[in-house]
Amino acid sequence: MNHPESVWIDCLKILSTKINPVSYKAWFEKTKQLSLKDSELIILTETQFVADWLAQNYASIITKTAETVTGKTLNISIAYRINEHKQFEIISLNNEPIEDKPFDENTTLNPRYNFESFVVGDFNCLAYTAAIAIAEAPGKTRYNPLYVYGGVGLGKTHLLQAIGNFIRVNKPEKVVRYISSERFTDRFVKSLMNKSTGRFKEYFRRSDVLLVDDVQFFTGKETIQNEFFHIFNALHQRGQQIVLTSDVPPSQIKGLEKRLCSRFEWGLLVDLQAPEYESRVAILRQKAESDGFEIPDDVLSYIAQNVTSNIRELEGSLIRLLAYSSIQGREISLDLAIDIIQRNIPDFQSRIKDINLNDIMNVVSQHIGISPELIRSRKRTKQIAVARQIGMYLARKFTNLSLSHIGKFFGDRDHATVVHACKVIPTKSGEVARLIEKIESSLFHLE
Repeated sequence: MNHPESVWIDCLKILSTKINPVSYKAWFEKTKQLSLKDSELIILTETQFVADWLAQNYASIITKTAETVTGKTLNISIAYRINEHKQFEIISLNNEPIEDKPFDENTTLNPRYNFESFVVGDFNCLAYTAAIAIAEAPGKTRYNPLYVYGGVGLGKTHLLQAIGNFIRVNKPEKVVRYISSERFTDRFVKSLMNKSTGRFKEYFRRSDVLLVDDVQFFTGKETIQNEFFHIFNALHQRGQQIVLTSDVPPSQIKGLEKRLCSRFEWGLLVDLQAPEYESRVAILRQKAESDGFEIPDDVLSYIAQNVTSNIRELEGSLIRLLAYSSIQGREISLDLAIDIIQRNIPDFQSRIKDINLNDIMNVVSQHIGISPELIRSRKRTKQIAVARQIGMYLARKFTNLSLSHIGKFFGDRDHATVVHACKVIPTKSGEVARLIEKIESSLFHLE
């Protein structure tokens, strides 16, 4: 019989022989045995992402391996740390998640949305600063209400819930209510059906901090708008904090009553923009580190250069990268990132199918102001070398030509020179990164 404390160690020895090395390193190498009591084995991972992946993709092989090691059927769960206030969240491999809810019962706030995990850049600095001020002194600033608006996946919900989580931890005497406009509507309709509208109104009017997500969905709902108008007034008159999010400013919400629109504009309106290149890299790096992965800089830079719309798509691309790496047993590399981006960016192939080496050379030459002859020459001045490297990198990205073919086109360089360019250019930031974005945009709009 195995020693109870070494059961998972023995399981890992077996699993390492059955799972490809890349996947084993990514998902199993840093796991530990948290406890083994009676027939309950709990395995500890560093992040929720790893825990979810193990539960979704390796539940069967884990349970069978544990049975082989112990000679009996175990109830196995995967645990991960949430934060210092609630130590573990547990996912059962056998049944539904164990009774350890990921959301606070009173506020429905997700504890993983906090200020520490919110990446700040020029695109969201004002919103972040205002949110911090409100969280530290709810109802005491001029930002009441705070109205944050912007497109999908830019961090509105994260910032909204970070305010609530900060107040909940640091000012536990405050009553925090977080709700989406759709859930607010559902609860009001149910209160009408149950003849309990009085309790509904009292519930929200007893808030010290009211956080409402996606208020654009109040559009066209006159009765709901009327109820929210009176709740808003009651809270604002008492100096209670209100924070709202939407995809557009109040004046652009069609069907929103003027009196409600004017109140939404009483405080501070903040626009969230799409993150710039440097912020996109920072977001990807923070996401990779929080999920317990080390991703090469050239890979992060490549994704940041090609996924520009919003944070959600950025993180989705990183998750796909990790998934492809695990499923295919491939190391996380620039080549793998290129494959994934080309497969998953909408219309990528159709946009690049007609781009050839001459197009790339000409556009690079025009943007940098160096003739094609100089780019192909043996000269190695900094500006010429960078132009040449950008051309090679874009050729590798937008054509299916071999490294040797690309190297020959750019002045009889060998394939190693092209490989170096493809590693160096994605790590560039600042002016070079913005230049590459302009060049790519020009390539996509060739006539």
